[in-house]
Amino acid sequence: MSKSLKLYAGAGLGTLVMFTAAFNFADRNVAPLPTQAPTVAAELDGDMQWIAAAIAEEQRKATTFGLGRAALPEEVAAWDHDVSPDGTGLPPGSGDVWTGEEVFAEYCAICHGDFAEGIDNWPKLAGGEGTLADEDPLKTVGSYWPYLSTAWDYIHRSMPFGNAQSLTDDEVYAMVAYILYSNNLVDDDFVLSNENFLEVEMPNANGFIVDDRETSEAHFWKQDVCMSDCKDSVEITMRAAVLDVTPEDEGAEEEASAAPAAAPAAVEETVAVVEEAAAVVEEAAAPVEEVVATAAAFDPALAESGAKVFKKCKACHQIGEGASNKTGPQLNGIMGDAIGGRDGFKYSKVFAGLNAEGKVWDDAEMAAFLAKPKAYAKGTKMSFAGLRKEDDIKAVIEFLKSNQ
Repeated sequence: MSKSLKLYAGAGLGTLVMFTAAFNFADRNVAPLPTQAPTVAAELDGDMQWIAAAIAEEQRKATTFGLGRAALPEEVAAWDHDVSPDGTGLPPGSGDVWTGEEVFAEYCAICHGDFAEGIDNWPKLAGGEGTLADEDPLKTVGSYWPYLSTAWDYIHRSMPFGNAQSLTDDEVYAMVAYILYSNNLVDDDFVLSNENFLEVEMPNANGFIVDDRETSEAHFWKQDVCMSDCKDSVEITMRAAVLDVTPEDEGAEEEASAAPAAAPAAVEETVAVVEEAAAVVEEAAAPVEEVVATAAAFDPALAESGAKVFKKCKACHQIGEGASNKTGPQLNGIMGDAIGGRDGFKYSKVFAGLNAEGKVWDDAEMAAFLAKPKAYAKGTKMSFAGLRKEDDIKAVIEFLKSNQ
């Protein structure tokens, strides 16, 4: 065979192999054209409809996330604990101040203090009346919160700490009643219920306005923001001393060296404080004099009444059989005993000083102390604000006499 013939034969064989492979590939991987031309549009429409449906399904999933199911009405009700300012959502129930004091002492006093005065950095729940306009206002349930429903809802939903929603509805009513009493908003015989809930007037009920920051403060976020070279220097204009978070610095020594120059002003301020304290003591003396003037023979009925009032003191003081020193000293035989003289109890400096003076717990001294403890013993660690009612003072003294 000539070289030309061999060349043509090889090229032809290669071409045949190539066409055969191409046909097999197309037969397996390329969709055949419709056998009839009129059906092409219909088949294309079907494909487009499928694509459109797939896109719609993906959009639906993107909107609903494709997870879970709609909550059932009973499931929503189990989580719906909201209590509105108008009383909507309040369950039926009631609780009195003294039950609230017991519940509060058991579950809340460890953080908020026996008398809602707060411990360390835990919030104060009582006090602060008239301080909202001060530079350092004390915001409590009594001074700041406009709606009583806020207290009920929060306690019911989130307290006690670490064991939320373990309180019964009646316990929540009682605890809220005690907090109101601690803020001098109700008397000690008050019973809070869903029926009289809206009758309680909060001191700061009109202290809030409608939030209009979206319009009134729009200039803060709609103006051009400076991103560089905005201010030549940054200066400290205020320190968080009230929060006890400002670290000591070298400037403290300079301030200390300048202190003598301000001594006259400090002296005047001290004198003013002393005069104010004297006025408080004088004010407290009025019920004391009446208590002493009306002291008579032991009155069992009055002592029984005093036992109820003494519940305010039980968180710190024990009395009766088996009594021992706790946060405060045990009070068996306290009447007629030396002030600051309980064995085994470490007294503060102010009580140690009264003991050194030879002071004794008679009716007059005890009445003055019960009326305003912090005025009677300035610097005492006792946080109790005092008894407001003369009758309560008399009753507690009589109760103390019954445990001599």
